[in-house]
Amino acid sequence: MENLLPGILLQLFQSLLVVMAAPLLTGWVVMCRAWLQNRSAAGLFQPYRLLQKLFSKNAVIADNASVLFRVTPYILFGCMWLAAAIIPILAVDLPFSPAADVIALVGVFALARMFIALAAMDIGTAFGSLGARREMLVSFLAEPALIMVLFTASTISHSTQLPRIVDTLAHQHFALYPSLAFAALAFVMVLLAENARIPIDNPSTHLELTMIHEAMILEYSARHLALIEWASSLKLFAYISLGIALFIPHGIAGAGDWGALPLAMLALLLKMIVAGAGLALLETILAKMRIFRAPEYLGTAFLLAVLGLLIHFLLGT
Repeated sequence: MENLLPGILLQLFQSLLVVMAAPLLTGWVVMCRAWLQNRSAAGLFQPYRLLQKLFSKNAVIADNASVLFRVTPYILFGCMWLAAAIIPILAVDLPFSPAADVIALVGVFALARMFIALAAMDIGTAFGSLGARREMLVSFLAEPALIMVLFTASTISHSTQLPRIVDTLAHQHFALYPSLAFAALAFVMVLLAENARIPIDNPSTHLELTMIHEAMILEYSARHLALIEWASSLKLFAYISLGIALFIPHGIAGAGDWGALPLAMLALLLKMIVAGAGLALLETILAKMRIFRAPEYLGTAFLLAVLGLLIHFLLGT
């Protein structure tokens, strides 16, 4: 029991760190995008102020809303928190490590997406149904590309367990994998699509012809909307953490190396700062594309992921 106690405490610390730092990452991305567009930023802690304001209000729910509509924000928040908690962020030997399978991780994301799409159609509004259809179209094309990216890393490490993948790529002999370069490019494209970012969606718009994610949550308010916004920040944090674990895992503490945790936290901070600034830069230089161009965009991501997997099988690199 004494050997398990440090691992349990570290798992709890990572889980709390994820849920508290996710809005901070969102605020950093918004600030960087404002700076790049020569605008004044609302502040790094603006997402926290928004959550506080929403939690202090009374929820307004439609008369014909079912139980599904009411429980979806809690399920969505729980799924995103679970996804971020099982990804190796600080160390690879956490108690939840056996659950950190890449296939199960994709299933958690899919479960959350299914509930938010059903809740969007539950009220029967035109905007909700429109957003749900577009969301399922994007996810139908993005999930195969994400799975192929994960399979590329899995074939290199001969395991679908994220801790094993991190340990193989970061804590063994140094090697450059051309297959991971194609997989990383595909992963960035999937990250933008799955998190409702430009060029697939624009998180700061409410125009009927462009919005996807915002169309599904127009009927939510108060604590329900706060949980959904918090879950969106958690999803972005989880995807960036997954990209770090797959492609730049250097700095994550190895099994039993408790002394490396301060360095792991510093490395995580630096990686998140760079990733947030890079995401803001992409959103600044890219333009929102038409929804009918989304299949071409995500089809390209799938082809890049498949190309990375084929390179590994043919060349062994």
